[in-house]
Amino acid sequence: MKTLLQGGTIVTAADIYQADVLVDGEKVALIGKGLPVSGAKEIDATGKYVIPGGIDVHTHMELPFGGTFASDDFETGTIAAAFGGTTSIIDFAVQSFGATLTSAIEAWQKKARGKAAIDYGLHCIVRELDDERLKEMDELVDAGVSSFKLFMAYPGVFMVDDATIFKAITRTGENGGLICMHAENGGVIDVLIKKALKEKHTEPKWHALTRPPEAEGEATNRAFRLAEMAGRLPLYIVHLSAAQALEQVRLFRDRGLPAYAETCPQYLFLSYDNYEEPGFDGAKYVMSPPLRPKWHQDELWKGLARNDLQVVSTDHCPFCMTEGYQGLPKQKQLGVGDFSKIPNGAPGVETRMVLLYDGGVLGERITLNRWIELTSTTPAKLFGMFPRKGTIAVGSDADIVVWNPKTTSTISAKTHHMRVDYNPYEGKQVKGKADVVLSRGEVIVDEDKFVGKKGRGRFLKRGSPILQT
Repeated sequence: MKTLLQGGTIVTAADIYQADVLVDGEKVALIGKGLPVSGAKEIDATGKYVIPGGIDVHTHMELPFGGTFASDDFETGTIAAAFGGTTSIIDFAVQSFGATLTSAIEAWQKKARGKAAIDYGLHCIVRELDDERLKEMDELVDAGVSSFKLFMAYPGVFMVDDATIFKAITRTGENGGLICMHAENGGVIDVLIKKALKEKHTEPKWHALTRPPEAEGEATNRAFRLAEMAGRLPLYIVHLSAAQALEQVRLFRDRGLPAYAETCPQYLFLSYDNYEEPGFDGAKYVMSPPLRPKWHQDELWKGLARNDLQVVSTDHCPFCMTEGYQGLPKQKQLGVGDFSKIPNGAPGVETRMVLLYDGGVLGERITLNRWIELTSTTPAKLFGMFPRKGTIAVGSDADIVVWNPKTTSTISAKTHHMRVDYNPYEGKQVKGKADVVLSRGEVIVDEDKFVGKKGRGRFLKRGSPILQT
């Protein structure tokens, strides 16, 4: 099947120009002006941007956490992603204690199989790393799982020691993988949490007050020091939220180390003030790292503009406020009377592209090209998918979004497609929208309708990162 996108303005990380795009099957076949229709289905993109589909490299679909699980599964979460202009995700498969890394990947592929509406890759969360698991890291890289996440937080649940981190980083230097690091000083945070609860501080805001930005800054520094000792190897910090952590990324990048980091929309548009909302509403924003005082936002925007931060992902991990919503179990309410039991996470996979366009491009914080670079091209490069994904070029997958820059809408839980009963940006007016979304040449979103089908998404076998300065 052929599809011709006519009259639009193509925007990539490097270029802005007017041209038509001919899609043949799953690939981009031709790019040029006045391309012949020759039986192709026509899509009028006049007055609109034609952009590469977004790539969200940090999602948690159906993640088990604190006695419940994230409310979006691979069906609802990927459909919501598509409505927002995202055509690929990378989710996290969690190694169980005493189990192999391979079994984690198999378990998550089972979750996704028959459900994912867009293409998906997997990172592997490593909780134990003996010699056999080190060998498995090599096997997974060969099988297309080329990134591994380790935690410096959540003692007894996810946190690993510095020796384990050092061994993992060293191994990726040999097998071409990439370590993704959750950088918070989990030991210190644990002491602060116990102290707060002993003093009868139970409200949601204490989640933030017991996870200070200094704990993120210290852990970020330590993580990069370990990567430096391992041979100046690449390291990627996930969901960076604080100026103290950004300062460490900048320090190591300025020294020429392959130091990389992502931030998320919540840290650019929300702040500690949200925790002060009345009653239990602050639980909506309980995530790790937590929201920071508002002044951190300007520092993060500067980091994005200067390339100290290279990616904007979402850390999409939604939990409902209302027990029984759409048949789901108790979630955020597990933490009523004890902030430490509130499941950590918030929704965002559907709103990432529009928030970055509205607040970043229209807010004159970043350029159109930088918008694409942060949300699609660099994610594809760092996680081994470029140029198959992350650009509009002949031979690339036809993951294409027709973006309408003129549309105005209001973000609301009443209209979003994520399976969660609140939206952190409720009532925010934004400009821009994904009018038409193609995934591997197939139109899956047309105006406000999902016209794809669950289960059509394919597992993405990824290669080694393409490192950039």
